[in-house]
Amino acid sequence: MDATTAHQEHPVSHPAIRPDTRTLATVAHTAFFLLLGASVARFLLRHPGEPRTPWVLALSITLALLYVLGPALGAAPTRRRLLWLGLVVTTWVVLVVLAPSFAWCAVPLFFTALRTLPPRAAVVLVALLTAFVVTAQLQLSKSFDPNLLLAPPAVAALATAVFVHMERQAQAQRALIDDLIRTRRELAATERREGTLAERQRLSMEIHDTLAQNLSSQQMLLQAADRTWDTDPATARAHVRTATGIAAHGLAEARRLVHDLAPSELADGAGLADALRALDAGPDIEVRFHLEGAPAPLPDRVQSALLRIAQGALANVREHSGARTAALTLSFLGDQVVLDIADDGHGFTAPRTDADGRGHGLPAMRARVRQLGGTLTIESTPGEGTVLSAAIPLEPAP
Repeated sequence: MDATTAHQEHPVSHPAIRPDTRTLATVAHTAFFLLLGASVARFLLRHPGEPRTPWVLALSITLALLYVLGPALGAAPTRRRLLWLGLVVTTWVVLVVLAPSFAWCAVPLFFTALRTLPPRAAVVLVALLTAFVVTAQLQLSKSFDPNLLLAPPAVAALATAVFVHMERQAQAQRALIDDLIRTRRELAATERREGTLAERQRLSMEIHDTLAQNLSSQQMLLQAADRTWDTDPATARAHVRTATGIAAHGLAEARRLVHDLAPSELADGAGLADALRALDAGPDIEVRFHLEGAPAPLPDRVQSALLRIAQGALANVREHSGARTAALTLSFLGDQVVLDIADDGHGFTAPRTDADGRGHGLPAMRARVRQLGGTLTIESTPGEGTVLSAAIPLEPAP
């Protein structure tokens, strides 16, 4: 999440587009100055000492200086940029009137116009520049030459088509990158929501299986102590001491829950079998534990889930079943581990779905087992007790 958040705080630019644009601009600028320099040299060689020479040189220098100022104004069609383009085109037109050989400097100007103006306005300006180039070339020719009539429009059309195609590709890439950034942000938001919901579910299950059950046990013991306080003070004090022990255990669970540690029963390397053997369902219910099969090392998540399921099931036995005995059976079956909790209570009609039941106990158990790829089954008949079975698959040993 940290990496995704960092990308969101610093939006990604378009590195795949900007280098191509800069390269094309560099080529166009270089071509302009080469053509301008060649045109000046040609004019001086063909027309030495003419009266218009100072004007041609002054206009050439002015055009070069104006062209150099262009990149500093940016590519956006602002007022200053449009004014600059107008001055460049006007200077070039006057220069071509004085010396038609400067007409080929229009080719880089095509690129400048296409970058600065909206598409339709740019195409109109390119067409006007092309017509001016054709006129200037025909003036230089001593006789009619079809190439002079057809070549400039062909070059202008090719340059315009290449630029428009590249611009459309750049827009498509920008749109694609924007979509990817938006999708990544939506995915990050979804992951955060799912992580928040998962953490809420985990905390709700932990609180239900630990703190809530401990508080319920304390309540029952204190109520029993209150009933026997006058008639049997020793038993009442025993209930109070037991409730105090449960409160201390609940405090330890709360601290471990805050630090996201394993259940206190599994702390200090204690095994799942020992933790299940130490469970109880209150003073009026006898809990027996059975271990079947050869014990195998279990992942911490599996041990924690089975212990929480056993605690939740015994809490249901104590609060709802009216049972006198409960049996916990932990079975290692090679490819899976199975925990059975059976009681001799009055039973109930097992709900078909979590929505049919009440409370958070059974849904929390199903969620724990589902997260580990296992199954939870409940068999109960009114008057004949209940058997809850949680089966979790194990990875085969290497």
